[in-house]
Amino acid sequence: MAEITAALVKELRERTDAPMMECKKALVEAGGEIVRAEEILRVKLGNKAAKAASRVTAEGVVGTHVSPDRRLAAIVEVNCETDFVARNPEFVSFAKSLAELVATKRPESVEALAALPLAAGSVEDVRKAMIGRIGENLSIRRFSLLEARGAIAQYVHGGAKIGVLVDLVGGDETLGRDIAMHVAASRPLALSREQVPAGVVERERSIASQKAAESGKPANIVEKMVEGSVQKFLKESTLLGQAFVKDDKLSVGQLLASRGASVAAFTLYVVGEGIERKKSDFAAEVAAAAGAGRG
Repeated sequence: MAEITAALVKELRERTDAPMMECKKALVEAGGEIVRAEEILRVKLGNKAAKAASRVTAEGVVGTHVSPDRRLAAIVEVNCETDFVARNPEFVSFAKSLAELVATKRPESVEALAALPLAAGSVEDVRKAMIGRIGENLSIRRFSLLEARGAIAQYVHGGAKIGVLVDLVGGDETLGRDIAMHVAASRPLALSREQVPAGVVERERSIASQKAAESGKPANIVEKMVEGSVQKFLKESTLLGQAFVKDDKLSVGQLLASRGASVAAFTLYVVGEGIERKKSDFAAEVAAAAGAGRG
């Protein structure tokens, strides 16, 4: 079994926000495997231990571009080191320029985007020049292109920290913007339950099974509890199943049906999603150094 170090306990606590002793117990039970320990905490503490999935730590902005006819749109995430630079007008303008390039030139990769002409040189030339002027590392993380079956609505929130594109079939611009705002606020994993990855569903089923097993109820009741939990997860994590943020008596699916509209697709970018920035803990470093010195 892997050694349960203070650093490992600290990492699990940061990933889950669970109490320190619960983190240590979970790691012991999991034999030091942090992913398994996180799952154990989900079983014991519920969704309070799911903090890591939505944590955003990297800085930067999302740039978007929608064609005049609203049939084509692009979204780009560009990262930097500090929020101060993320608010720099030159940096924000760079992200918007990249989104327009993606929409018009349709590069196949970030590397291909970097090689496209921009200003007096290439995108990469502009990026390097900005690094020299601003004094921070800047990187192009990802981009997406959305070709609409209907018309594209967009919403950018929080100083361009969250960007959403929605392909709305039917309805009107107001409905499209409302749906895009809902996506930004509720962050669905997928459009419908059929589109949720099988692995994600199985993980939720496993967690629900472990929780239900601890109830001590008969097997037939446990089975119903598990299925109910999975169905609740699918409803709450998919756009069509979620309660609409402006009227929680309606699901988004019901709202769309009432307007004779549908969503063909959506794209959601949250700056820094999935990126963990290493945080220095001065007090912990001093304590560790003192401990090493005593050894």
